[in-house]
Amino acid sequence: MGTYRPESPPYPAGAADDDDESPIEEVRLTVTNTDDPTLPVWTFRMWFLGLFSCCLLSFLNQFFSYRTEPLVITQITVQVATLPIGHFLATVLPTTKFRLPGFGSRSFSLNPGPFNMKEHVLISIFANAGSAFGNGSAYAVGIVTIIKAFYHRNISFLAGWLLIITTQVLGYGWAGLLRKYVVEPAHMWWPSTLVQVSLFRALHEKDDRRMSRAKFFLIALVCSFCWYLVPGYLFSTLTSISWICWAFSKSVTAQQIGSGMRGLGLGAITLDWSAVASFLFSPLICPFFAIVNVFAGYMLIIYMVIPIAYWGFDLYGARKFPIFSSHLFTAQGQKYDISAIVNDKFELDIGKYEEQGRIHISMFFALTYGFGFATIASTLTHVALFYGREIYERFRASYKGKEDIHTRLMRKYKDIPSWWFNALLLVTLTVSLILCIFLNNQVQMPWWGLLFASAIAFIFTLPISIITATTNQTPGLNIITEYVMGIILPGRPIANVCFKVYGYMSMSQAVSFLSDFKLGHYMKIPPRSMFLVQFLGTIISGTINISVAWWLLNSIENICQDDLLPPDSPWTCPGDRVFFDASVIWGLVGPKRIFGSLGNYSSMNWFFLGGAVGPVIVWLLHKVFPTKSWIPLINLPVLLGATGAMPPATPLNYNAWVIVGTIFNFFIFRYRKQWWQRYNYILSAALDAGVAFMAVLLYFSLGMENKGLTWWGTNGEHCELATCPTAKGIAVDGCPAR
Repeated sequence: MGTYRPESPPYPAGAADDDDESPIEEVRLTVTNTDDPTLPVWTFRMWFLGLFSCCLLSFLNQFFSYRTEPLVITQITVQVATLPIGHFLATVLPTTKFRLPGFGSRSFSLNPGPFNMKEHVLISIFANAGSAFGNGSAYAVGIVTIIKAFYHRNISFLAGWLLIITTQVLGYGWAGLLRKYVVEPAHMWWPSTLVQVSLFRALHEKDDRRMSRAKFFLIALVCSFCWYLVPGYLFSTLTSISWICWAFSKSVTAQQIGSGMRGLGLGAITLDWSAVASFLFSPLICPFFAIVNVFAGYMLIIYMVIPIAYWGFDLYGARKFPIFSSHLFTAQGQKYDISAIVNDKFELDIGKYEEQGRIHISMFFALTYGFGFATIASTLTHVALFYGREIYERFRASYKGKEDIHTRLMRKYKDIPSWWFNALLLVTLTVSLILCIFLNNQVQMPWWGLLFASAIAFIFTLPISIITATTNQTPGLNIITEYVMGIILPGRPIANVCFKVYGYMSMSQAVSFLSDFKLGHYMKIPPRSMFLVQFLGTIISGTINISVAWWLLNSIENICQDDLLPPDSPWTCPGDRVFFDASVIWGLVGPKRIFGSLGNYSSMNWFFLGGAVGPVIVWLLHKVFPTKSWIPLINLPVLLGATGAMPPATPLNYNAWVIVGTIFNFFIFRYRKQWWQRYNYILSAALDAGVAFMAVLLYFSLGMENKGLTWWGTNGEHCELATCPTAKGIAVDGCPAR
């Protein structure tokens, strides 16, 4: 569980029962108890920088989502980058006042005074919508991608746009109705928002040092921008330095062990920031204890469970398939021809399926699903046992306790009328129903599926919001939703992913929406301003997401087809590959033929039970040995879910993430704390921004014209044998016979 604790309180904590103090210590140490309602927020600077940031992040995150190392540019980059720009605009814009028709005697100015923190917060909220609340791009874009790039079928731009907008906005309706339960109460404190509050306060302190934060950001950005030319174009092999493959160029086993992209990644490193920050986000902004938990789970699964299962027991005929792959295979180790088992109605052709045989997946991919099942179950029992009493007491206190200082200060601002949320919910549901009824041939999902998915999301939003607000853990619904729909309606892949997106994403968006509202609550942002910025940002970003996706899918030849692309091509779409495989496993073929009685992997369901029981054992050990302080630190949801990003993440990403995170958040944090406090987040933002701008420049200047270099350093990681099977009698092109 992540909890932010600043090293030095900005002001005395005071007594917990004081009317002017929050009952939560972390909040008392981080959030100020004052507000200036006269600060302008609806300024030209806010709209200009907010809209620009939203559009830029939407474009960059969608652009990068198709790349082998899909860098996600988050709001922290915008937080840091827009500060000097905001101050610059406050210096150069005219202060002349003017009136607008329809606004009576009210006067306006392009420059109402110094750039203030409230403007900065709203700009960051705009940007957060542009990065899909830190997820990169809208989740539903994956549906458009798999239809066009993997199934090679058609979906209209209108259907894709409606799908994306409705899934992104649907959860806002009921999230608004839940604000009074999970935003206003002091005991619902949302730990992750305190990092943002602390960063805003740090950025707005006076900075008169020789190396200001703005100057440091600019220098680091230029260095990152220039360096990415090397791994991004001139010497792409530096993205994955898998030296074991180079040393043992003819050994399949050695390359399976040493490949950072398609093996276990032992010793694999990278000199490419996009590989460091892909999938797991920047390690510079992740606390060290979380890095340790992830590292422990990663080592356990990748370097103990996988080798024993693959070489020791040959589970599920593991040696017939690559050791690390998210592809689907036949019993003979060949790639499964998915298009052959899809009929004209875009449904499963039973005859063709039986002719080609059962689908097989790599042992690693099977265990990934198993650990995913265990993570879901363990999260529920872990939170119930270790935080259940705390959640219950805080939820009860939210009703019985007095309003804290922050809620009282927010009473000065006009609240959002309930009809805004009711109207938004009604309109979004209506448009979604129109999509399911009149464009059903494109989305497959019946109208009752939409209502069922919405009901699941609505039911889970409140408890998951409470869990997130008090423990900083957010259980996901993606596997559960696709499992349920796969049982109810097998044979329809697009119906399954649509159900998953409506059920899982609307809940996730609701929780993110509420988290941002809590940030606004702490920063004393007028609620109506928050709502409009979040809503407009979501509509704009979703529109840009589908537009960029449509452009790339129609302009890049063989996009997402890694077996048809050149070795150094960045357009392999690892995230969409996993999304596609999930649509086949849960939707087209159905869980009964994979994880049920008609499939090979029914034993994976035992992971649900194991995950549920595991935290009970840890909890009982803690009760029996209360003096052993290390026992409650065993966080099974984190350990079991450590490799949750795999696939599409690879061992290379984990290796680099752990190493860099340890250097900055352990060694530099411990021995150079002042430097870390001033520059750590700024460096993270600059590295992200530099890579993003150079990657886009390279694509527009060289990629679109297919101008590339061809030499040893641009031919991938040189681990071609890592994807070979090791079982006797299995023949695969490019692999040595056994």
